[in-house]
Amino acid sequence: MEISSENRQKLNLFTVVELADILKMNVQVIARKLKAGEIRGYKLGKDWRVSEATILEYLESHCNQRSRRDKDFSRIQSYFEDGRLKVIPSKRSKRLEVLKYLVSKLENRVYTEPEINEFLARYHPDVCTLRREFIMNRLMVRKDGRYKVVAWNRDVP
Repeated sequence: MEISSENRQKLNLFTVVELADILKMNVQVIARKLKAGEIRGYKLGKDWRVSEATILEYLESHCNQRSRRDKDFSRIQSYFEDGRLKVIPSKRSKRLEVLKYLVSKLENRVYTEPEINEFLARYHPDVCTLRREFIMNRLMVRKDGRYKVVAWNRDVP
């Protein structure tokens, strides 16, 4: 029986010792997490095996960036309904959080004004105000009708 390359990647299994070395953790801690089910694994005889995909899932579930983004969105989600912005917040701090959230949805590339308008129209009909707010709050720069996200804002949710 031939194993496909996709399944071969899934079968890239690590022992407890190898996983402990990869994660720079104590072997006993890894074994305890496997027994408790915190890390998904396969018990083969007396030994545990963990797939590479499972390691990546475990790391992603413990990422502080993702949880911070979720918390930040939960603070502003009252302004959204069905993925659209109900109202542009009048309070400056909330408006800035909403703008940062919207900017985080953009790719790191140069946009034309119609492209930015199309993107913003998905969230709110007043694209001019939102576009102007991006520039005024230095979340984007504009030159010759081209818009670009300011690099240091890419990580901000």
